[in-house]
Amino acid sequence: ELPLMRLAYALWPRLHTEIGAPTDYRRLGHLLLIERDADLKRAAAQTWMQNQQGIPSQLLSRAALREREPALSQRVTAAIYCPSDGVADHSLTTRHIADAARCQGAVIHEKAAAAGLVRQGKRISRLRAKIAGTKTEIPIGKQLILLSNAHAAHFVAEQLGIVLPVWQMLPQVMALQAVIPPPMRHLIGHAHRTLAIKPLLDGRVMISGGWRGRWNPKTKQGSTVPQQVEGNRQEAVAVYPALADIPIDQVFADRPETLSIDGIPIIDYLPAAENLLIGIGWCGHGWAIAPAVAQLMTEWILTGKTPPLLKPFGLRRFDPRR
Repeated sequence: ELPLMRLAYALWPRLHTEIGAPTDYRRLGHLLLIERDADLKRAAAQTWMQNQQGIPSQLLSRAALREREPALSQRVTAAIYCPSDGVADHSLTTRHIADAARCQGAVIHEKAAAAGLVRQGKRISRLRAKIAGTKTEIPIGKQLILLSNAHAAHFVAEQLGIVLPVWQMLPQVMALQAVIPPPMRHLIGHAHRTLAIKPLLDGRVMISGGWRGRWNPKTKQGSTVPQQVEGNRQEAVAVYPALADIPIDQVFADRPETLSIDGIPIIDYLPAAENLLIGIGWCGHGWAIAPAVAQLMTEWILTGKTPPLLKPFGLRRFDPRR
């Protein structure tokens, strides 16, 4: 994924000019915090490897780290610093990309359901859908692209009999009430804690990293779990003690996502449908590299040739006979 991140570094700062609308992108830099000696021993090798892949990285000592993040707990002894990492507003960016797509002639159906696939030989010829409560069939031209992270695996299993090595999970995201300025200045990750911290433009602090909610299969809705909320909060307080005094604003666990068996997204054409390109398994991966992935998938569709940077994400890695 590092080559995709390198490509995304070049795309994010100018994305707002390409779509003609703001994304609220900010290049804050990322710090991977280190507390344990075992993690510090491998940090130099990780820093070297990231630099080799074109991801500018530095291993910061305790003193250098305190200059950047004075509110950190004393238990944090070092960090890997990636100055090119950034953050953008997810909803704002997505809506503005959709608007730009409409200006280019795209037709977007919101609150529509994909209900089935019609095949002719090894190609998908039509998509059965329910749009505004009306059943319809949409003719498929050259390609069909399936990117719904929460639903794609079930859909292809039901329609094509293809089982993908992924499973569904329900990530939890928490936002603390606004404090200006927030205690941290960078995007924060951690070498061993289940933790990710992001300062938002409005002064709130977003806390996540892999804690989970509970899915109700009957209501098809997610809900938060108090123990998970508190566990995530305590992990954050352990490295930023000042967060203990900031009340929780909102906690979400309402958007199911998928993970693949090896933790890497799957991007490939399916063997049972040669014009169906799928992208799934994005949990914890998709947003930062999304512009790069979109550009490469477009190149693949237009040329018919697999971009070298996407080959490692193919289904071949699970089946050496392919």
